[in-house]
Amino acid sequence: MMNRLKQIPLRRVGLIALTLPFLASSAIGLANAGEREENNGNQPYAIGLWGDLPYNDVQATIGVPNLIADMNAQNLAFTAHNGDLKAGNSTPGSVTPTTCADALYTQALGYFNALKSPAIFTPGDNDWTDCDRPSNGGFNSRERLDRERQIFFSTRFSLGQRKLAQEVQTQAPLCLGLGGPVPCVENRRWTLGRVTYATLNIQGSCNNLCDTAPDPQEYAARNAANIAWLKETFQAAKARNSVAVMLISQGNPGWDLSDPTRAPLRDPKTLVETDANPDGYKDFLLALRAEVIAFRRPVAYVHGDSHYYRVDKPFLDAQGRRLENFTRVETFGNNAANGNNDVQWVKVMVNPRTREVFSYQPQTVPNNRVTVPVP
Repeated sequence: MMNRLKQIPLRRVGLIALTLPFLASSAIGLANAGEREENNGNQPYAIGLWGDLPYNDVQATIGVPNLIADMNAQNLAFTAHNGDLKAGNSTPGSVTPTTCADALYTQALGYFNALKSPAIFTPGDNDWTDCDRPSNGGFNSRERLDRERQIFFSTRFSLGQRKLAQEVQTQAPLCLGLGGPVPCVENRRWTLGRVTYATLNIQGSCNNLCDTAPDPQEYAARNAANIAWLKETFQAAKARNSVAVMLISQGNPGWDLSDPTRAPLRDPKTLVETDANPDGYKDFLLALRAEVIAFRRPVAYVHGDSHYYRVDKPFLDAQGRRLENFTRVETFGNNAANGNNDVQWVKVMVNPRTREVFSYQPQTVPNNRVTVPVP
């Protein structure tokens, strides 16, 4: 919110010459006010992105607390965790929560509220869609998402020690909970410094169309809601004259044919998935592509899911031409199976005055370095 502008004093003038100078001074005052508001909206700031953490006891008790301390030591406007509060399966004998019991959400809530800056969260497949796996406790996935909505999304404010007011998706189209249609309150939107941000509940595991207990009805309702929220977000960005949009979700939908080890394979022109799995992303990606092209300004799409930090431009149009204004950002995630606990985060510098608006700095937490010690 902008500071109240101070009144600009008039010079003492004679009565005969008072009217015109007053009007001129008023016009100058309004111009200066507009300039100050524009400058305030254009001030640079930084945000922190992380996700797919923690995946084991070491990450939960050492790595994530180190990461939170590192983010708290920097002046961040907000942080965002893009889902997956645990590994895909529980760890027998773990001392920290690794099933989908409520203790998992309690642990995560403690992490988020330890952050000094506003803490944003969007759910991940490991903390709800995959909770129906026997190793995770055999929960009903809709019930677990309902529980996350109660714990993390019960108000219009973010988590964290400082709160950020957000717009919440409460209108139709609705999502599906255990008892029927419910508002998709996990989908959020906010604008900061002439940049519009939004979270979208988009998941790995084929977006809930594969794995242990696929749920096509739940997917269809949530997918329609996500597409509506996406379109409304770009409408809001245009109405607010935002210089950029950043979207934050969990699942890696796959963008092309280049990465079969980390994402679904997809024809980059038609956006049809080409592997054998059900396609839970095509309709959303088609809508996203249309909005990115129409918006013309920078769009960043942040996701996790495949645990590989990267910043690239994999999105093409229907003719196979790269969308120059689109950037995919994948956050660090667990790589403990490879012997390296990548409990790190991404710092994004946001400067509305610059052409690209966003610039990215991977943050390797000094106390979380494993392979190469700190010098």
